Amino acid sequence: MFPSVFTVRQKFARPLVPDVVEEVPLQLARLSLANVVKPGQSVAITAGSRGIANIATILRACADYFKSLGAAPFIVPAMGSHGGATAEGQLRVLASYGITDVRMGCPIRSSMETIVVGQAAEGFAIYFDRQAFAADHVLVVNRVKSHTDYSGNLESGLAKMLLIGLGKHDGAKIYHRAIQDFDFEQIVRSVGERVLSTCRIVAGLGIVENAYDETARILAITPGEFFEREAELLVQSKTWMARLPFDRVDLLVVDQIGKNISGTGMDTNVIGRKFNSHQAIADEWPKVRRIYVRDLTPETHGNAAGIGCAEFCHRRVIDQMDVEVTRINCLTSGGISGGMLPFDYPNDRAALEAALPTVGLTEPPNAKLLWIKNTLDLEEVECGAAYWDAAKGRDDLEVISTLRELPFDNRDDLI
Repeated sequence: MFPSVFTVRQKFARPLVPDVVEEVPLQLARLSLANVVKPGQSVAITAGSRGIANIATILRACADYFKSLGAAPFIVPAMGSHGGATAEGQLRVLASYGITDVRMGCPIRSSMETIVVGQAAEGFAIYFDRQAFAADHVLVVNRVKSHTDYSGNLESGLAKMLLIGLGKHDGAKIYHRAIQDFDFEQIVRSVGERVLSTCRIVAGLGIVENAYDETARILAITPGEFFEREAELLVQSKTWMARLPFDRVDLLVVDQIGKNISGTGMDTNVIGRKFNSHQAIADEWPKVRRIYVRDLTPETHGNAAGIGCAEFCHRRVIDQMDVEVTRINCLTSGGISGGMLPFDYPNDRAALEAALPTVGLTEPPNAKLLWIKNTLDLEEVECGAAYWDAAKGRDDLEVISTLRELPFDNRDDLI
């Protein structure tokens, strides 16, 4: 009825920052910020909603660095509409990552208030977080990686944080509308240049992760080199990112999706659905026919944005979904289909029985099935028996189990 499975361990490149606490001040000091940031001045440090490795440690190191200069740092949530587009909700998101005023050693100032700092050439207002604008300096901190919807020299990183993150809900709404009419990178550059010139951005701190969801590089960037250096980090990020072990998949089983994993719950660069929610385009890989999602992460706080990329889901995903929060996020981003619901089933057995016959003429036991924890954690993957011979012949894969039946508990859920 179902494919037998075995476990493979993938071998990825593993560059690593050996000591994050040491690296952060070294990078910031490289920019001679002591000549710019004076004692007593305030510094707003951005904190986003993604699950970035070591993010609490990195932000604390940033705060400690500025305190060593005699400055007064504070953390400002920079996550657009996430957290239900409320100040309290965004504080909860940060707290779930261990980002609290006690742990940061400085205040967290959460507000959805913005001010208009100018007009974009494309004809819309440019919004910026009021708390950050009132600071003497702003440090933009973010991970640089492939965007889940757009391709270009600038995707998801520091430049995007200047508008989508620091623009709060007001900015995120108008910028995503503008992206419907103009190229994504054009809007990022247009708004980003205005923010850099008017909002006292003192520096950026770009983070790149390896395929094991570890901090691989930290780079401090001056405002004048934001776009150029971020583009370089993006190329590096794409080289190091984790991928599925095979590029043709009949059914992908995903244990968890969530905003801490990806803006689309599961990274579309990994599942091959960056430009079409339910099918890879001609030159896009991998080709995944069906996706089944089993659960939401606790850190997503009910935000199920991205569930619309799946064809099937466990009923608990629907039960745990905060419909209002999910809709706010999807409406703000313009990714309406990301909040649409797949077929749901009361247990894994029922879902697999429904999904496997829809992959084509391949009989269910012979289907190319992959089972992953999430799209960040791809070191070990459960693979259907159809991949056995191919896996044994790959130097980048280590087969670490024998073939066995899919394990179900007494509720017909996978173990």
